[in-house]
Amino acid sequence: MDDRVGTTLHTGLLLAVTGALAWLSGLPLLFPSLGPSAFVLALFERSEATRPRRVVGGHLIGVVAGLVAYHVVAGDSAMTVAYEPASLEGLRLATSGVLATTATAGGMLATDTRHPPACATTLIVSLGLLSTVLEGAFIVLAVAVLVGVHRSILAVTS
Repeated sequence: MDDRVGTTLHTGLLLAVTGALAWLSGLPLLFPSLGPSAFVLALFERSEATRPRRVVGGHLIGVVAGLVAYHVVAGDSAMTVAYEPASLEGLRLATSGVLATTATAGGMLATDTRHPPACATTLIVSLGLLSTVLEGAFIVLAVAVLVGVHRSILAVTS
């Protein structure tokens, strides 16, 4: 099979599993940064970039940094509301996002868990889109499922 077709189908299968779990459970197990993670796993199947420690660890750091930044800086604001230009709420959210992304980048570099899609996860959390501890746990769970499905696909196709 052409690598492009295989990578495309692999990416789709990874997201189909988490999408089905999200649909069946009603939990937030499908979110924007999961797509890039699925693509990285499918494209670089057995590389350093797809090691579970990197993928799950990167997202875990993103969730923690996002939660801390959001709850310390942004409070109950969320990007789901349009704020007036130069508003305090908008500034708090922007600050939360910048701090969380900076902390995520530094945390991933310090722990050798570099996974660029985790910077999107930290924005999702720090901008108030999935900003509770429980939602953060669901994010990490969904990433772990994604990695588990990926490793199962590799075991079957080897």
